[in-house]
Amino acid sequence: MSALLQKSVFPRITERRRHQRVKVNLLGRFMLENKTEYPCQVINMSPGGVAMIAPIRGEIGERIIAYIDHIGRIEGKIARKIEGGFAISVDATARKRDKLASQLTWLANRHILSLPEDRRHERRQPKNPITKLIMEDGSEHICRVMDLSLSGAAIKTKARPAVGKSINIGKIRARIVRHLDDGLAVEFASLQDSQALDENLK
Repeated sequence: MSALLQKSVFPRITERRRHQRVKVNLLGRFMLENKTEYPCQVINMSPGGVAMIAPIRGEIGERIIAYIDHIGRIEGKIARKIEGGFAISVDATARKRDKLASQLTWLANRHILSLPEDRRHERRQPKNPITKLIMEDGSEHICRVMDLSLSGAAIKTKARPAVGKSINIGKIRARIVRHLDDGLAVEFASLQDSQALDENLK
């Protein structure tokens, strides 16, 4: 990461850590105090706060635990309600906030560079390219994996879920990052193990 990009995205990060918000599009799940779980989509985030779209908004002051793609586990309390969701104030140690700041800097720089996935990972052909694309509603579509890496794949399919939608490719959770002429480009929710990648595609 260049010093220029880091400076342009997160200016004076050590001084403004609690205030600098980054627009993101991250999928995840959260749990309310009553242990019920719901899907969510984080639309902006800073080391001290998160705004998310969710099917239920909870109550001001209610404590939640969330697991966000590329970020991991975060905890906090609902600070305010927004249209279609809510914002939380994050409870974290200084060390955890430092880690969040680094993760957000990477995500923001990746957006500026128009990188839908981490291109550092070599792409290859799968051992068995035929698998299932499983939608959020549970419907399944047979698809062909044209190529893949540890962080994403290109899928040949007639299904056209919207960009940003969460799906499964075999056992691997992913989301749509763009449409191709004859299929989809997907980004895996987490970096895959090279030894288990082909097995998890089944």
